[in-house]
Amino acid sequence: MIAKVTCYALQGLEGVPVEVETDVCKGIPAYEMVGLPDTAVKESKERVRSALKNSGLLFPMNKITVNFAPADIKKEGAAFDLAVAVSLLKASEQLVGVDLTETVFLGELALGGELRPIAGLLPILISAKGHGYTRFVIPAGNAREAAFLGGAQIYPAHSLSEVLAHLRGEMPIPPLATVTFVPHLQGKNSADLKYVKGQPVARRALEIAVAGGHNVLLVGPPGTGKTMLARCLPTIMPDLTFEEALEITKIHSVAGVLGEEGIVSERPFRTPHHTATVVSMCGGGNRAVHPGEISLAHGGVLFLDELPEYHRSALEAMRQPLEDGKITVSRAGGTVTFPARFMLCASMNPCPCGNYGSADKICTCSPAEIRRYRRKISGPLLDRIDLQVEVDNVSYDDLSSLEMSEDSQSVKARVDGARRIQNERYAGSGIHTNAEMGERELTNWCRLSAEGDDILRAAFERMQLSARARSRIIKVARTIADLAGSETIEPVHVFEAVSYRIYDKLA
Repeated sequence: MIAKVTCYALQGLEGVPVEVETDVCKGIPAYEMVGLPDTAVKESKERVRSALKNSGLLFPMNKITVNFAPADIKKEGAAFDLAVAVSLLKASEQLVGVDLTETVFLGELALGGELRPIAGLLPILISAKGHGYTRFVIPAGNAREAAFLGGAQIYPAHSLSEVLAHLRGEMPIPPLATVTFVPHLQGKNSADLKYVKGQPVARRALEIAVAGGHNVLLVGPPGTGKTMLARCLPTIMPDLTFEEALEITKIHSVAGVLGEEGIVSERPFRTPHHTATVVSMCGGGNRAVHPGEISLAHGGVLFLDELPEYHRSALEAMRQPLEDGKITVSRAGGTVTFPARFMLCASMNPCPCGNYGSADKICTCSPAEIRRYRRKISGPLLDRIDLQVEVDNVSYDDLSSLEMSEDSQSVKARVDGARRIQNERYAGSGIHTNAEMGERELTNWCRLSAEGDDILRAAFERMQLSARARSRIIKVARTIADLAGSETIEPVHVFEAVSYRIYDKLA
Protein backbone atom coordinates (compact mmCIF):
# COMPACT_ATOMS: atom_id res chain seq x y z
CA MET A 1 0.00 0.00 0.00
CA ILE A 2 1.19 3.54 -0.78
CA ALA A 3 0.59 6.44 1.64
CA LYS A 4 1.27 10.14 1.04
CA VAL A 5 1.93 12.75 3.72
CA THR A 6 2.88 16.42 3.29
CA CYS A 7 5.97 17.92 4.88
CA TYR A 8 8.09 20.97 4.04
CA ALA A 9 11.74 21.61 3.24
CA LEU A 10 13.53 24.92 3.73
CA GLN A 11 15.34 26.80 0.98
CA GLY A 12 16.73 29.90 2.62
CA LEU A 13 13.73 31.61 4.20
CA GLU A 14 11.14 29.93 2.01
CA GLY A 15 9.40 26.63 2.59
CA VAL A 16 9.03 24.14 -0.27
CA PRO A 17 6.28 21.48 -0.12
CA VAL A 18 7.58 17.92 0.00
CA GLU A 19 5.35 14.87 -0.44
CA VAL A 20 6.54 11.92 1.60
CA GLU A 21 5.44 8.79 -0.27
CA THR A 22 5.81 5.45 1.50
CA ASP A 23 5.28 2.07 -0.14
CA VAL A 24 5.05 -1.05 2.02
CA CYS A 25 4.87 -4.24 -0.03
CA LYS A 26 5.74 -7.94 0.20
CA GLY A 27 9.30 -8.97 -0.42
CA ILE A 28 12.69 -9.26 1.24
CA PRO A 29 12.73 -6.85 4.23
CA ALA A 30 14.43 -3.62 3.20
CA TYR A 31 14.17 0.06 4.09
CA GLU A 32 15.19 2.49 1.33
CA MET A 33 14.95 6.27 1.06
CA VAL A 34 15.07 8.10 -2.26
CA GLY A 35 14.45 11.67 -3.40
CA LEU A 36 17.80 13.34 -2.64
CA PRO A 37 17.84 13.01 1.18
CA ASP A 38 20.93 14.16 3.07
CA THR A 39 22.61 12.21 5.88
CA ALA A 40 20.30 13.55 8.61
CA VAL A 41 17.24 12.50 6.61
CA LYS A 42 18.65 9.04 5.87
CA GLU A 43 19.39 8.54 9.57
CA SER A 44 15.69 9.04 10.27
CA LYS A 45 15.24 5.37 9.33
CA GLU A 46 16.66 4.30 12.68
CA ARG A 47 14.93 7.07 14.62
CA VAL A 48 11.56 6.15 13.13
CA ARG A 49 12.13 2.43 13.68
CA SER A 50 12.95 2.90 17.37
CA ALA A 51 10.21 5.49 17.89
CA LEU A 52 7.55 3.13 16.53
CA LYS A 53 8.70 0.19 18.60
CA ASN A 54 9.04 2.24 21.81
CA SER A 55 5.59 3.72 21.25
CA GLY A 56 4.00 0.28 21.21
CA LEU A 57 3.50 0.25 17.44
CA LEU A 58 4.38 -2.34 14.84
CA PHE A 59 7.30 -1.73 12.53
CA PRO A 60 6.47 -3.62 9.30
CA MET A 61 8.99 -6.29 8.32
CA ASN A 62 8.42 -5.79 4.60
CA LYS A 63 10.05 -4.02 1.72
CA ILE A 64 9.73 -0.32 2.54
CA THR A 65 10.45 2.51 0.08
CA VAL A 66 10.20 6.15 1.15
CA ASN A 67 10.28 8.80 -1.59
CA PHE A 68 10.64 12.55 -1.02
CA ALA A 69 9.05 14.38 -3.94
CA PRO A 70 10.04 16.43 -5.83
CA ALA A 71 13.24 14.48 -6.19
CA ASP A 72 15.36 17.36 -7.54
CA ILE A 73 15.30 19.35 -4.26
CA LYS A 74 17.79 18.35 -1.59
CA LYS A 75 16.11 17.37 1.68
CA GLU A 76 18.05 18.38 4.79
CA GLY A 77 17.54 18.10 8.53
CA ALA A 78 15.38 16.04 10.85
CA ALA A 79 12.04 17.83 10.28
CA PHE A 80 10.82 14.93 8.08
CA ASP A 81 10.83 12.32 10.87
CA LEU A 82 7.20 12.72 11.89
CA ALA A 83 5.94 12.73 8.29
CA VAL A 84 7.90 9.55 7.55
CA ALA A 85 6.53 7.83 10.66
CA VAL A 86 2.90 8.81 9.92
CA SER A 87 3.15 7.76 6.25
CA LEU A 88 4.73 4.45 7.28
CA LEU A 89 1.88 3.77 9.70
CA LYS A 90 -0.67 4.68 7.05
CA ALA A 91 0.99 2.47 4.43
CA SER A 92 1.14 -0.47 6.86
CA GLU A 93 -2.61 -0.05 7.60
CA GLN A 94 -2.15 1.01 11.22
CA LEU A 95 -3.98 4.29 10.46
CA VAL A 96 -7.19 3.20 8.77
CA GLY A 97 -9.82 5.69 7.69
CA VAL A 98 -7.72 8.75 8.59
CA ASP A 99 -7.52 11.59 6.05
CA LEU A 100 -4.00 13.05 5.95
CA THR A 101 -4.24 15.06 2.73
CA GLU A 102 -4.82 18.54 4.22
CA THR A 103 -2.39 18.32 7.14
CA VAL A 104 1.32 19.18 7.26
CA PHE A 105 3.44 17.12 9.65
CA LEU A 106 6.70 18.54 11.03
CA GLY A 107 9.04 17.35 13.76
CA GLU A 108 12.06 15.34 14.79
CA LEU A 109 11.57 12.05 16.60
CA ALA A 110 13.53 10.86 19.59
CA LEU A 111 14.19 7.13 19.96
CA GLY A 112 11.52 6.94 22.65
CA GLY A 113 8.90 8.51 20.39
CA GLU A 114 9.06 12.04 21.82
CA LEU A 115 8.84 14.98 19.42
CA ARG A 116 11.75 17.41 19.44
CA PRO A 117 11.57 21.03 18.19
CA ILE A 118 13.04 21.94 14.82
CA ALA A 119 14.76 25.03 13.47
CA GLY A 120 13.07 27.19 10.85
CA LEU A 121 9.49 26.31 11.77
CA LEU A 122 7.99 29.78 11.37
CA PRO A 123 9.11 30.36 7.75
CA ILE A 124 7.80 26.88 6.92
CA LEU A 125 4.40 27.64 8.45
CA ILE A 126 4.15 30.98 6.67
CA SER A 127 5.06 29.40 3.31
CA ALA A 128 2.68 26.48 3.82
CA LYS A 129 -0.15 28.82 4.75
CA GLY A 130 0.56 30.77 1.57
CA HIS A 131 0.18 27.50 -0.37
CA GLY A 132 -3.27 26.92 1.13
CA TYR A 133 -2.50 24.62 4.09
CA THR A 134 -4.23 25.50 7.35
CA ARG A 135 -3.70 22.39 9.54
CA PHE A 136 -0.32 21.59 11.06
CA VAL A 137 1.01 19.06 13.55
CA ILE A 138 4.21 20.33 15.17
CA PRO A 139 6.42 19.59 18.19
CA ALA A 140 5.20 21.15 21.43
CA GLY A 141 8.65 22.73 21.80
CA ASN A 142 7.85 25.00 18.84
CA ALA A 143 4.48 26.09 20.22
CA ARG A 144 5.58 29.58 21.32
CA GLU A 145 6.99 30.30 17.87
CA ALA A 146 3.92 29.01 16.02
CA ALA A 147 1.37 30.74 18.27
CA PHE A 148 1.91 34.07 16.50
CA LEU A 149 0.63 32.70 13.18
CA GLY A 150 -3.06 33.43 12.86
CA GLY A 151 -5.59 31.88 10.52
CA ALA A 152 -4.43 28.29 10.98
CA GLN A 153 -5.11 25.24 13.14
CA ILE A 154 -1.84 24.25 14.76
CA TYR A 155 -1.67 21.17 16.97
CA PRO A 156 1.39 20.94 19.28
CA ALA A 157 2.24 17.35 20.20
CA HIS A 158 4.71 15.94 22.70
CA SER A 159 5.08 12.46 21.21
CA LEU A 160 4.24 10.18 18.32
CA SER A 161 1.63 8.38 20.45
CA GLU A 162 -0.09 11.71 21.09
CA VAL A 163 -0.17 12.43 17.35
CA LEU A 164 -1.76 9.04 16.61
CA ALA A 165 -4.38 9.47 19.34
CA HIS A 166 -5.23 12.84 17.82
CA LEU A 167 -5.50 11.50 14.27
CA ARG A 168 -7.70 8.59 15.37
CA GLY A 169 -9.98 10.94 17.30
CA GLU A 170 -9.24 9.18 20.60
CA MET A 171 -7.71 12.21 22.31
CA PRO A 172 -7.80 15.34 20.13
CA ILE A 173 -5.07 17.90 20.70
CA PRO A 174 -6.49 21.39 21.32
CA PRO A 175 -5.26 23.84 18.66
CA LEU A 176 -2.96 26.67 19.65
CA ALA A 177 -4.59 29.95 20.56
CA THR A 178 -3.21 32.87 18.55
CA VAL A 179 -0.99 35.17 20.61
CA THR A 180 -1.02 38.93 20.04
CA PHE A 181 2.38 40.44 19.35
CA VAL A 182 3.59 43.08 21.83
CA PRO A 183 6.95 44.75 21.09
CA HIS A 184 9.46 45.39 23.87
CA LEU A 185 9.90 49.08 24.49
CA GLN A 186 13.48 48.73 25.74
CA GLY A 187 16.44 46.51 25.00
CA LYS A 188 17.42 43.80 27.42
CA ASN A 189 20.48 45.78 28.41
CA SER A 190 20.35 48.72 30.80
CA ALA A 191 21.74 51.22 28.29
CA ASP A 192 20.11 54.65 28.16
CA LEU A 193 21.36 57.91 26.73
CA LYS A 194 20.72 59.63 30.04
CA TYR A 195 23.79 57.88 31.43
CA VAL A 196 26.05 59.19 28.67
CA LYS A 197 28.12 62.09 29.98
CA GLY A 198 28.98 64.84 27.51
CA GLN A 199 29.39 63.91 23.82
CA PRO A 200 26.64 66.21 22.44
CA VAL A 201 27.88 65.81 18.83
CA ALA A 202 27.88 62.01 19.02
CA ARG A 203 24.43 61.96 20.64
CA ARG A 204 23.08 64.18 17.88
CA ALA A 205 24.69 61.99 15.22
CA LEU A 206 23.06 58.85 16.67
CA GLU A 207 19.66 60.55 16.68
CA ILE A 208 20.06 61.50 13.01
CA ALA A 209 21.36 58.05 12.11
CA VAL A 210 18.37 56.24 13.66
CA ALA A 211 15.84 58.76 12.35
CA GLY A 212 16.93 58.17 8.75
CA GLY A 213 18.34 54.64 8.92
CA HIS A 214 21.88 55.87 8.22
CA ASN A 215 25.19 54.16 9.00
CA VAL A 216 27.47 55.79 11.56
CA LEU A 217 31.17 55.61 12.50
CA LEU A 218 32.43 56.76 15.91
CA VAL A 219 36.12 57.71 15.96
CA GLY A 220 37.93 58.59 19.17
CA PRO A 221 40.43 57.61 21.86
CA PRO A 222 39.78 54.53 24.02
CA GLY A 223 37.50 55.03 27.00
CA THR A 224 35.49 57.92 25.57
CA GLY A 225 32.17 56.04 25.52
CA LYS A 226 31.96 54.83 21.90
CA THR A 227 30.69 51.37 22.88
CA MET A 228 28.27 52.80 25.43
CA LEU A 229 26.85 55.14 22.79
CA ALA A 230 26.43 52.26 20.35
CA ARG A 231 24.60 50.13 22.91
CA CYS A 232 22.07 52.93 23.35
CA LEU A 233 21.00 52.71 19.70
CA PRO A 234 18.25 50.06 20.20
CA THR A 235 16.67 52.23 22.92
CA ILE A 236 15.96 55.07 20.47
CA MET A 237 14.87 52.95 17.52
CA PRO A 238 11.17 52.70 16.56
CA ASP A 239 9.23 49.78 18.02
CA LEU A 240 8.97 46.70 15.85
CA THR A 241 5.81 46.19 13.85
CA PHE A 242 4.36 42.68 13.67
CA GLU A 243 5.39 42.34 10.01
CA GLU A 244 8.98 43.33 10.85
CA ALA A 245 9.03 40.98 13.83
CA LEU A 246 7.87 38.06 11.66
CA GLU A 247 10.55 38.72 9.04
CA ILE A 248 13.30 38.97 11.66
CA THR A 249 11.98 35.90 13.49
CA LYS A 250 12.12 33.87 10.28
CA ILE A 251 15.84 34.62 9.96
CA HIS A 252 16.58 33.79 13.60
CA SER A 253 14.47 30.64 13.40
CA VAL A 254 16.38 29.34 10.37
CA ALA A 255 19.67 30.13 12.12
CA GLY A 256 18.51 28.23 15.23
CA VAL A 257 19.05 31.21 17.57
CA LEU A 258 15.43 32.00 18.38
CA GLY A 259 14.84 32.59 22.09
CA GLU A 260 12.24 31.03 24.36
CA GLU A 261 9.79 33.85 23.69
CA GLY A 262 9.13 32.40 20.24
CA ILE A 263 9.34 35.71 18.37
CA VAL A 264 11.85 38.54 18.15
CA SER A 265 10.13 41.44 19.93
CA GLU A 266 12.97 43.99 19.93
CA ARG A 267 15.44 45.29 17.40
CA PRO A 268 18.46 42.99 16.98
CA PHE A 269 21.81 44.27 18.21
CA ARG A 270 24.59 42.05 16.86
CA THR A 271 28.21 42.49 17.94
CA PRO A 272 30.41 39.89 16.19
CA HIS A 273 34.01 39.58 17.38
CA HIS A 274 36.70 41.03 15.11
CA THR A 275 37.92 37.51 14.30
CA ALA A 276 34.65 36.83 12.41
CA THR A 277 35.15 35.27 8.97
CA VAL A 278 33.45 36.14 5.69
CA VAL A 279 31.13 33.13 6.04
CA SER A 280 30.09 34.03 9.60
CA MET A 281 29.43 37.62 8.55
CA CYS A 282 27.65 36.98 5.23
CA GLY A 283 26.23 33.48 5.67
CA GLY A 284 26.91 30.07 4.19
CA GLY A 285 27.91 26.71 5.58
CA ASN A 286 29.31 23.33 4.61
CA ARG A 287 25.90 21.85 3.77
CA ALA A 288 22.85 24.05 4.31
CA VAL A 289 23.18 27.78 3.64
CA HIS A 290 22.59 29.63 6.92
CA PRO A 291 22.22 33.39 7.48
CA GLY A 292 25.24 35.35 8.70
CA GLU A 293 25.60 38.24 11.13
CA ILE A 294 24.49 40.86 8.62
CA SER A 295 21.20 38.99 8.13
CA LEU A 296 20.74 38.33 11.85
CA ALA A 297 21.08 42.12 12.29
CA HIS A 298 18.29 42.73 9.75
CA GLY A 299 15.92 45.38 11.09
CA GLY A 300 18.38 46.32 13.82
CA VAL A 301 22.00 47.27 14.44
CA LEU A 302 25.27 45.61 13.46
CA PHE A 303 27.94 47.00 15.78
CA LEU A 304 31.56 46.49 14.75
CA ASP A 305 33.80 47.54 17.62
CA GLU A 306 37.40 48.39 16.66
CA LEU A 307 36.61 48.38 12.95
CA PRO A 308 40.23 48.20 11.64
CA GLU A 309 40.78 44.91 13.53
CA TYR A 310 38.27 43.01 11.38
CA HIS A 311 39.47 40.97 8.43
CA ARG A 312 39.48 43.18 5.37
CA SER A 313 37.73 40.52 3.30
CA ALA A 314 34.87 40.37 5.83
CA LEU A 315 34.46 44.15 5.73
CA GLU A 316 34.59 44.36 1.95
CA ALA A 317 31.93 41.66 1.67
CA MET A 318 29.48 44.04 3.37
CA ARG A 319 29.70 46.68 0.65
CA GLN A 320 26.98 45.23 -1.57
CA PRO A 321 24.51 44.44 1.28
CA LEU A 322 24.94 48.00 2.59
CA GLU A 323 23.68 49.25 -0.76
CA ASP A 324 21.00 46.66 -1.61
CA GLY A 325 19.67 45.60 1.80
CA LYS A 326 20.01 41.92 0.90
CA ILE A 327 22.72 39.37 0.20
CA THR A 328 22.78 36.40 -2.16
CA VAL A 329 24.93 33.57 -0.80
CA SER A 330 26.12 30.93 -3.28
CA ARG A 331 27.55 27.74 -1.85
CA ALA A 332 27.71 24.07 -2.81
CA GLY A 333 24.49 23.63 -0.84
CA GLY A 334 22.64 26.08 -3.08
CA THR A 335 22.06 29.76 -3.73
CA VAL A 336 19.95 31.66 -1.21
CA THR A 337 19.02 35.33 -0.82
CA PHE A 338 18.71 36.65 2.74
CA PRO A 339 17.47 40.11 3.76
CA ALA A 340 20.22 42.29 5.23
CA ARG A 341 18.83 45.78 5.76
CA PHE A 342 20.62 46.76 8.94
CA MET A 343 22.05 49.90 10.44
CA LEU A 344 25.84 49.71 10.63
CA CYS A 345 27.43 51.29 13.66
CA ALA A 346 31.21 51.03 13.84
CA SER A 347 33.83 52.40 16.22
CA MET A 348 37.57 52.81 15.95
CA ASN A 349 40.57 54.60 17.40
CA PRO A 350 42.09 57.37 15.26
CA CYS A 351 45.52 55.69 15.42
CA PRO A 352 47.24 52.64 16.98
CA CYS A 353 47.82 54.38 20.32
CA GLY A 354 44.39 55.98 20.15
CA ASN A 355 45.37 59.56 20.97
CA TYR A 356 45.75 61.19 17.55
CA GLY A 357 43.75 64.41 17.49
CA SER A 358 43.00 64.29 21.23
CA ALA A 359 42.66 67.62 22.97
CA ASP A 360 44.54 66.55 26.11
CA LYS A 361 46.67 63.50 25.23
CA ILE A 362 49.81 63.13 23.14
CA CYS A 363 49.94 60.70 20.20
CA THR A 364 53.07 58.52 20.09
CA CYS A 365 52.46 57.07 16.60
CA SER A 366 54.50 57.96 13.56
CA PRO A 367 52.75 59.29 10.43
CA ALA A 368 53.51 56.00 8.65
CA GLU A 369 51.90 53.99 11.45
CA ILE A 370 48.80 56.18 11.36
CA ARG A 371 48.47 55.83 7.58
CA ARG A 372 48.96 52.06 7.76
CA TYR A 373 46.33 51.79 10.50
CA ARG A 374 43.76 53.89 8.66
CA ARG A 375 44.29 52.11 5.37
CA LYS A 376 42.85 48.96 6.92
CA ILE A 377 39.48 50.51 6.07
CA SER A 378 38.94 50.94 2.35
CA GLY A 379 37.61 54.13 0.80
CA PRO A 380 34.59 52.39 -0.81
CA LEU A 381 33.46 51.03 2.57
CA LEU A 382 33.97 54.38 4.27
CA ASP A 383 32.03 55.99 1.44
CA ARG A 384 28.96 53.98 2.51
CA ILE A 385 29.02 55.29 6.09
CA ASP A 386 26.84 58.40 6.16
CA LEU A 387 27.90 59.93 9.48
CA GLN A 388 31.51 59.91 10.67
CA VAL A 389 31.85 61.47 14.11
CA GLU A 390 34.72 62.42 16.39
CA VAL A 391 34.29 61.33 20.01
CA ASP A 392 36.81 63.03 22.31
CA ASN A 393 37.64 62.59 26.00
CA VAL A 394 35.12 63.79 28.58
CA SER A 395 36.19 66.16 31.35
CA TYR A 396 36.22 65.04 34.98
CA ASP A 397 33.59 67.63 35.88
CA ASP A 398 31.21 66.18 33.31
CA LEU A 399 31.83 62.66 34.55
CA SER A 400 31.29 63.55 38.22
CA SER A 401 28.18 65.62 37.54
CA LEU A 402 24.95 64.22 39.02
CA GLU A 403 22.88 65.88 36.34
CA MET A 404 21.44 63.39 33.88
CA SER A 405 21.48 63.91 30.14
CA GLU A 406 18.36 63.66 27.98
CA ASP A 407 17.01 60.11 28.23
CA SER A 408 16.44 57.66 25.37
CA GLN A 409 12.64 57.94 25.47
CA SER A 410 12.77 61.68 24.77
CA VAL A 411 15.11 61.14 21.82
CA LYS A 412 12.99 58.22 20.61
CA ALA A 413 9.92 60.48 20.50
CA ARG A 414 11.68 62.76 18.01
CA VAL A 415 12.91 59.77 16.02
CA ASP A 416 9.37 58.36 15.85
CA GLY A 417 8.12 61.72 14.57
CA ALA A 418 10.73 61.79 11.80
CA ARG A 419 9.94 58.18 10.86
CA ARG A 420 6.22 58.99 10.60
CA ILE A 421 7.04 61.76 8.15
CA GLN A 422 9.10 59.34 6.06
CA ASN A 423 6.42 56.63 6.14
CA GLU A 424 3.85 59.10 4.82
CA ARG A 425 6.25 60.42 2.19
CA TYR A 426 7.22 57.02 0.81
CA ALA A 427 3.86 55.26 1.28
CA GLY A 428 3.38 52.51 -1.28
CA SER A 429 6.91 52.79 -2.70
CA GLY A 430 8.54 49.99 -0.68
CA ILE A 431 10.85 52.56 0.95
CA HIS A 432 10.65 53.29 4.67
CA THR A 433 13.64 55.51 5.50
CA ASN A 434 15.63 58.27 3.87
CA ALA A 435 18.70 56.05 3.68
CA GLU A 436 16.85 53.75 1.26
CA MET A 437 16.15 56.48 -1.30
CA GLY A 438 17.25 56.03 -4.89
CA GLU A 439 17.95 58.71 -7.47
CA ARG A 440 14.25 59.06 -8.32
CA GLU A 441 13.36 59.81 -4.70
CA LEU A 442 16.31 62.18 -4.36
CA THR A 443 15.03 64.13 -7.34
CA ASN A 444 11.44 64.23 -6.07
CA TRP A 445 12.01 64.91 -2.37
CA CYS A 446 15.48 66.40 -1.93
CA ARG A 447 15.72 69.53 -4.03
CA LEU A 448 18.32 71.96 -2.69
CA SER A 449 18.14 75.73 -2.73
CA ALA A 450 20.86 77.69 -4.55
CA GLU A 451 22.63 78.42 -1.25
CA GLY A 452 22.43 74.78 -0.13
CA ASP A 453 23.76 73.61 -3.49
CA ASP A 454 26.70 76.04 -3.20
CA ILE A 455 27.59 74.60 0.23
CA LEU A 456 27.48 71.07 -1.12
CA ARG A 457 29.48 71.99 -4.23
CA ALA A 458 32.24 73.56 -2.10
CA ALA A 459 32.40 70.46 0.12
CA PHE A 460 32.37 68.15 -2.91
CA GLU A 461 35.36 69.88 -4.50
CA ARG A 462 37.37 70.56 -1.35
CA MET A 463 36.94 67.08 0.18
CA GLN A 464 37.11 65.31 -3.20
CA LEU A 465 33.89 63.43 -2.49
CA SER A 466 32.43 60.73 -4.70
CA ALA A 467 28.99 60.80 -6.32
CA ARG A 468 27.83 58.28 -3.69
CA ALA A 469 29.06 60.51 -0.86
CA ARG A 470 27.18 63.47 -2.36
CA SER A 471 23.94 61.46 -2.47
CA ARG A 472 24.39 60.31 1.09
CA ILE A 473 24.99 63.86 2.33
CA ILE A 474 21.71 64.90 0.72
CA LYS A 475 19.91 61.96 2.38
CA VAL A 476 21.32 62.96 5.78
CA ALA A 477 20.26 66.56 5.17
CA ARG A 478 16.75 65.31 4.37
CA THR A 479 16.70 63.46 7.72
CA ILE A 480 17.90 66.55 9.60
CA ALA A 481 15.11 68.52 7.95
CA ASP A 482 12.58 65.86 8.98
CA LEU A 483 13.76 66.04 12.60
CA ALA A 484 13.29 69.81 12.43
CA GLY A 485 9.83 69.40 10.91
CA SER A 486 10.87 71.24 7.75
CA GLU A 487 9.37 70.33 4.38
CA THR A 488 12.37 71.82 2.55
CA ILE A 489 16.07 71.18 3.00
CA GLU A 490 17.56 74.43 4.28
CA PRO A 491 21.24 75.46 3.93
CA VAL A 492 21.77 74.85 7.66
CA HIS A 493 20.67 71.24 7.19
CA VAL A 494 23.16 70.74 4.35
CA PHE A 495 25.94 72.34 6.38
CA GLU A 496 25.31 70.01 9.34
CA ALA A 497 25.19 66.97 7.05
CA VAL A 498 28.53 67.93 5.50
CA SER A 499 30.07 68.31 8.96
CA TYR A 500 29.59 64.58 9.56
CA ARG A 501 31.91 63.60 6.66
CA ILE A 502 35.18 64.72 8.27
CA TYR A 503 36.77 61.28 7.95
CA ASP A 504 36.06 60.80 4.25
CA LYS A 505 39.80 60.87 3.57
CA LEU A 506 40.51 58.34 6.30
CA ALA A 507 41.62 55.69 3.78
